[in-house]
Amino acid sequence: MTSPLIPETYEQWHHCITVICRQPLTPEFVDKRIKALNDPKEHTTQRFVQLYGDQQRIRTIQWFEQSKAELASK
Repeated sequence: MTSPLIPETYEQWHHCITVICRQPLTPEFVDKRIKALNDPKEHTTQRFVQLYGDQQRIRTIQWFEQSKAELASK
């Protein structure tokens, strides 16, 4: 079990990004985050893994991929 502040589901993650952080999930933003989270040399990715672990990084990539698919279907 993770911290209540760390999303465990797509719905929690989506709410965190779009409502709490007020970050629109645009195709450009989603692609940028997928690319960064897949780059182990990226400073923000290294910091993310340090704070939340690699399993959360993998989950987050999956959520961004899901968001990307939803955007493409609109």
